[in-house]
Amino acid sequence: MPDLLTDAERSAELPALGASGWGAVPGRDAIRKVWKFRSFVDAWGFMSRAALVAEKLNHHPEWSNVYNVVDVTLSTHDCHGLSRLDIDLATRMDALAGAAEVQPDLTLPVESLCQVRARQT
Repeated sequence: MPDLLTDAERSAELPALGASGWGAVPGRDAIRKVWKFRSFVDAWGFMSRAALVAEKLNHHPEWSNVYNVVDVTLSTHDCHGLSRLDIDLATRMDALAGAAEVQPDLTLPVESLCQVRARQT
């Protein structure tokens, strides 16, 4: 079973993800990002490529697609929060998304997950 990210891992990994557009999901130990692609076909292609990566990692995202927008939330259900699997999948998805536009959403700054985790321990 995967382990939750440690405080040190969160401090090392989350700022870079936050800079790329990932945010904290309010009320959860999870990250979220929303991409807007040029077309439905581009969005679907991204999801297809990401699905192959997710299957290889045996780690599957919560996601939705409406036309050219893909909304992704990552959290590891086995450990009830963020694990190395989420960091790895987020990084791979960023590479697969290419020039897709990152959409603002209702998440909190990703660094807030470092603060929330510190309060829980």
